[in-house]
Amino acid sequence: MHQYLSLCQRIIDHGVWIKNERTGKKCLTVINADLTYDVGGNEFPIITTRKSYWKAAIAELLGYIRGYDNAADFRKLGTKSWDANTNLNEAWLKNPARKGEDDLGRVYGVQGRGWKKPDGSSLDQLTKIVDDLSRGLDDRGEILTFYNPGEFELGCLRPCMHTHTFSLTGDTLHLTSYQRSCDVPLGLNFNQIQVFTLLALIAQITGHKAGAAYHKIVNAHIYEDQLELMRDIQLTRKPFEPPQLTINPDIKSLKDLETWVTLDDFSVAGYQHHDPIAYPFSV
Repeated sequence: MHQYLSLCQRIIDHGVWIKNERTGKKCLTVINADLTYDVGGNEFPIITTRKSYWKAAIAELLGYIRGYDNAADFRKLGTKSWDANTNLNEAWLKNPARKGEDDLGRVYGVQGRGWKKPDGSSLDQLTKIVDDLSRGLDDRGEILTFYNPGEFELGCLRPCMHTHTFSLTGDTLHLTSYQRSCDVPLGLNFNQIQVFTLLALIAQITGHKAGAAYHKIVNAHIYEDQLELMRDIQLTRKPFEPPQLTINPDIKSLKDLETWVTLDDFSVAGYQHHDPIAYPFSV
């Protein structure tokens, strides 16, 4: 929580105004931010200076793991996070690759579970990683990436959190996650929760202890219509201690995550928070 607040204050104190062409808005921006989460110690990195909807973040992560390409499937899991980008993004609505209402195209989990090879076949990156780690193997290339420049035009949004690298040291699994762009008031807490939970899940299903998750952000920004809420409300509040995440111990395989796991298999204990803040979302 303190890392998050420090980044917000850094953006306000040292950020540079940059015009964002996609949204038409200005963003107060800093380059390069590094956050670390103690997954082994179960210090769940959820925002406490406003209410955060952690279930939606985990639901979105499950959709990525399953390779979903439709906002309706994400809604069934418990999140509406893709509704706007699929159905309100003017550029995507005009794109001939769009299959219809709720279609995301080839983004995020679609790339992670079905990267197209030159011969037309698909590569399942996540299965390879889980198989290797389950055998205690780290080939220094246990990398899950959603960033496929050759297919940007086939999806509604370039991935922001685009690459996850797993590293095994003895019986402890670590994660380094890379993010090219981050809406700090709105998106970062989703991203923090997902990085933490991804390491916790993969460690659990591959039989390892979870270590640290390293979260690297290139472009961290606050939109012009979010600044006052962040500066005058959220940053004036005193944070609470981090809660703890509990994951159903019966989740033991990638197949479990692909089939029967729901939000009922996750719980957060001891989450104290201030009132919600309705930050504007930019499509």
